[in-house]
Amino acid sequence: MKIYTGTGDKGRTSLFSGERLKKNADRVSAYGTIDERCSFIGAVIAALPQLDDRQGVVSTLEEIQISLFKVGALLATSPKSADVEMVQPFAGEEATAWLERRIDAMDQELEELHSFILPGGHPAAAWAQVSRAVCRRAEREILTCLEAEGDYHSEAVLGYVNRLSDYFFVLGRYLNIMTGTAEQSWHG
Repeated sequence: MKIYTGTGDKGRTSLFSGERLKKNADRVSAYGTIDERCSFIGAVIAALPQLDDRQGVVSTLEEIQISLFKVGALLATSPKSADVEMVQPFAGEEATAWLERRIDAMDQELEELHSFILPGGHPAAAWAQVSRAVCRRAEREILTCLEAEGDYHSEAVLGYVNRLSDYFFVLGRYLNIMTGTAEQSWHG
């Protein structure tokens, strides 16, 4: 099978549910940013140093990628479509609670924050902070999409994506601490 079809050459793409939309439609932007998130997670994994907890971090990141594929599939299916029931369900509340447990476990290893920190440090930590920022954009795009089309798993998806940005912030800090890389404070 060829990777290219030529059907998108005029600026339109198909949803899973068959509808054709402009590539800059809110829904396409939202699931495109989710796809971008998955790619940045791959960059975090690729940049990870050898840590005592490396396998735990990698398995968590891979689980997040799987969850993001489910979120992307939901966003790539019109809520008005009969096919919406065919999309693999996403248990947003469970996934959010799972993330919170991972955030809390890493946070126990960190010093309390007393100022803002600049993104950066170890390359894996820097990629985690890029992931955090992309996650915030995804959150805004999903909200725009959901406001335009009504309730579409909004609370579960939005809550999960919001918590993901928290996870990647804490992961960036955790990776800096675990690699002995100093955080750079910003005091304005």
